[in-house]
Amino acid sequence: MTSAVAGTDDRPDDTPAARPAKAGPRQWAGLAVLVLPVLLIAVDMTVLGFAVPYLTEDLRPTGGQLLWIVDIYGFVLAGLLITMGSLGDRIGRRRLLMTGALGFGLASLAAAFAPTPEVLIAARALLGMAGATLMPSTLSLLRNLFTDDRQRLLAIAVWASGFSAGSALGPILGGWLLEHYHWGSVFLINLPVMAVLLVALPLLVGESKDPAPGPLDPVSVLLSMAAMLPAVYGVKKLAEHGWDPVPAAALAAGLVLGVLFVRRQLRLPHPLIDIRLFAVRRFSVAVATNLMIVFSLVASLFFLTQYLQLVLGMSPVAAGLVLVPGLAVSVAASFVAVSLARRLSLGTVLVLGLALIATGFVLVTQAPPEGGAALIAVAFLLIGTGIGLAETLTNDAILTAAPPARAGAASAISETAYELGGALGVALLGSVLTAAYRIRLEDVAAVPREAMDAARETLGGAVTAADGLPGDAGAALLGAAQSAFLDGMHLTSAIATVIVVAAAVQAGLLLRRDRTPAAGSAGGA
Repeated sequence: MTSAVAGTDDRPDDTPAARPAKAGPRQWAGLAVLVLPVLLIAVDMTVLGFAVPYLTEDLRPTGGQLLWIVDIYGFVLAGLLITMGSLGDRIGRRRLLMTGALGFGLASLAAAFAPTPEVLIAARALLGMAGATLMPSTLSLLRNLFTDDRQRLLAIAVWASGFSAGSALGPILGGWLLEHYHWGSVFLINLPVMAVLLVALPLLVGESKDPAPGPLDPVSVLLSMAAMLPAVYGVKKLAEHGWDPVPAAALAAGLVLGVLFVRRQLRLPHPLIDIRLFAVRRFSVAVATNLMIVFSLVASLFFLTQYLQLVLGMSPVAAGLVLVPGLAVSVAASFVAVSLARRLSLGTVLVLGLALIATGFVLVTQAPPEGGAALIAVAFLLIGTGIGLAETLTNDAILTAAPPARAGAASAISETAYELGGALGVALLGSVLTAAYRIRLEDVAAVPREAMDAARETLGGAVTAADGLPGDAGAALLGAAQSAFLDGMHLTSAIATVIVVAAAVQAGLLLRRDRTPAAGSAGGA
């Protein structure tokens, strides 16, 4: 495979000789290999939450250590995505992907057998470092595998479906593993996938990189990390715990350093990321929509899993099965988006997808205290369908808006939006849910002060406290806590609805006549 040439025009030519070559069996087999890291990362996003009670019992981390075990992966990943995307453009995207896959496997092995919380935190940080190479590399390699507009759009649909399939598989696989094996098994599942990737990737996927990348600016690398890490930390901690001078200072420092980073990129002849890409309307709207997609998915998974398990009393596996139809339909909707793209504008399809997500959140506002599993299944079906419709086209818009030689950096921007969306989804909507829960949970008669304090921390804390009380008092506390959580979930879902509707309005206004390349080349493919 030949490398992309900087500045190559991706628009289809009218002459048959100039049309992009169609992908063959080798390219489609290569796509299957590139989906593996996406599938794995999506599984990893969901299984760790199930493993927390088990690793807490085994390693006995402090509260602060447990937070770092959960958060460090996302912090490091977000801080390195832009750097890794640009590095792949320079040294080769396949080379970077293989290096990251090897590192991801070794870090998974260290995490699985971590003897102390400190070792697990370090292993999770290494997983974040290696993970930052995976997603941008896989998406940018697709552009070189599939040069035909229609085939590329279908390939991106397959790639995006890996994320949804992994999210569906995670709760079921994680629940089964934790019922039968040590908590470290949720990390060991990474090893065979990485082994297949390391063997098959060089056989099926050619190398690609920017042929004239220019030097990698170390100051830009440091500024990108120095801006992202404290900014993500500040937003997450302020949303979780309210005003505190340390995270507020971190957020302010991140914003200042971010401004310095942007100004430096605008001056450099070979920037780490091309800030001017955001002047392209389809690119900026697609990035913002990607952020909203992951924001809604992660936030909904955060409170719906708690509702199903702690309010309705379902097991982890049963709760996962309630959400599987929505995630499975998300896969199917990714392919429906390919067909819709030939008939409708990009803005129209995005509005349709976001409208379905908003409708799903409206249904969640009606979730009852008992017997709500069917309603949640339908609500998440709508959310998953909307995500599947939008995600394929946003990723295609991001790739086609950037010059081929800068595909890695453009993909990294997209993945940064994913990470920020996930962090903000839990941090912002999670904090709203927690605050509403604590306000609504009033003192319960005959329940000791210590038990009430524990119950106000989380719904899981309320369940534990209720188990330690006599029958009537425990039942009263549990009922009050479940009612308070339900009120908070209704409020959070209403806020999410407003946010998603605002994103839909933005997409509709800014992209009314913008069609995908596949739609524009309908007659020539």
